Amino acid sequence: MSTLLTLSIAMIAGLLMSRLTKIWNLPAVTAYLVAGILIGPYCLGRLGIQGIGFTSSADVSSYSLISNVALGFIAIAMGNEFRIKDLKKIGKQAIIIAVFQAFTATALVDVSLTVLHFIMPDKLPMSCVLTLGAIATATAPAATLMVVKQYKAKGPLTSMLLPVVALDDVVGLIVFSISFGIARAIESGSANISSIIIDPLIEVAASLILGGVLGYLFHFSEQFFHSRSKRMSISVCFVFLSVALSMLKFNIGKITVEFSSLLVCMMLGTVFCNLCDFSEELMDRLDRWTGPIMVLFFVISGAGLELLVFLDWHVVLIGAVFILFRSLGKIFGADISAKMTRCVPSIQKYLGITLLPQAGVSLGMSLTAMQVMNDLGYTEVGSLIRNISLFAVLIYELVGPFLTKIALDKAGEITEKPIPPRMQAKIKTSK
Repeated sequence: MSTLLTLSIAMIAGLLMSRLTKIWNLPAVTAYLVAGILIGPYCLGRLGIQGIGFTSSADVSSYSLISNVALGFIAIAMGNEFRIKDLKKIGKQAIIIAVFQAFTATALVDVSLTVLHFIMPDKLPMSCVLTLGAIATATAPAATLMVVKQYKAKGPLTSMLLPVVALDDVVGLIVFSISFGIARAIESGSANISSIIIDPLIEVAASLILGGVLGYLFHFSEQFFHSRSKRMSISVCFVFLSVALSMLKFNIGKITVEFSSLLVCMMLGTVFCNLCDFSEELMDRLDRWTGPIMVLFFVISGAGLELLVFLDWHVVLIGAVFILFRSLGKIFGADISAKMTRCVPSIQKYLGITLLPQAGVSLGMSLTAMQVMNDLGYTEVGSLIRNISLFAVLIYELVGPFLTKIALDKAGEITEKPIPPRMQAKIKTSK
């Protein structure tokens, strides 16, 4: 009972907050995140009443299944943007921009935090610097996609944004695996070439292969169903299956094989959309079905934001430097690479701003780093990485979607929704 009550309150809170924030013309994502904070462990949850809000961080974590499934639907939607006919037009530009802006963000964060490391070496170890620099690459596909869908944005900037965000996470995963492997070697005093280079490459390759196979099976299965409801049901089934299989982990000799659910589901969507003639129509119907899940996902994400990080001035200082230089890296990296590839002016000017939101992927990276550092006995290092990431996510998730909306609006890719005929009649009558 308490689980269903908590979820219903979470959804009601998110929907009501979206009505309130509409007054200030804020994106729905921001409303859901704020609603999550209000019913989270530091506000309503402090009452300690089971079912009335999230009472603790552990309580929030118990709903991770919803978050995993939501990210699966987000990833398949991102993969649906990788249509061969479209990639022939912007594929080369998207790859160059995704790689260049990711490395620019990493470089600026690494340099700025290295300077801070020499100023306060006891508070900011070099292993933290390298790990945070890698985490800087990640962009939140969920928040970006939600804003694009809410405002039905269309145009050159939107067409470039979605593939870049999708590729950004692929680049981020590789950079993080290598950088964190070096950071772990610094702390333990021993370098392992397998953990630094081989494991991340295997994870990417294995995820793409698994996603490709599932994408083909998805297309094959759809041919046996003709009604809209059954086709949508089999689509949901394959997202669930992809998320479940991506949780597998096994060893082949000394090599550890793991999967990224984002890459698996993204590849699933990519293969399916290029094989199936009616994939776009099916994805539109799937998008309507996943609406409630997305509300819950962002409200739960808001409830999971750690507000206590503001109490440590070291975390606030390091987090502020991280946010500033990551933002500069994303904005100038996208601007320079867009000019190099001769993109239209709107992409050059506004793409970097739309890449600022950061959440699920970066939190996953920081959680991995914390768990590994804890296992090695370096709990302070792991805790610092996690807290700075939480601080950055808190700021980016509250501000990022709003900035994305402004950038799309300035680029002229958000059009006003048409007024329904009934409303038009009422307006004429009132006049």
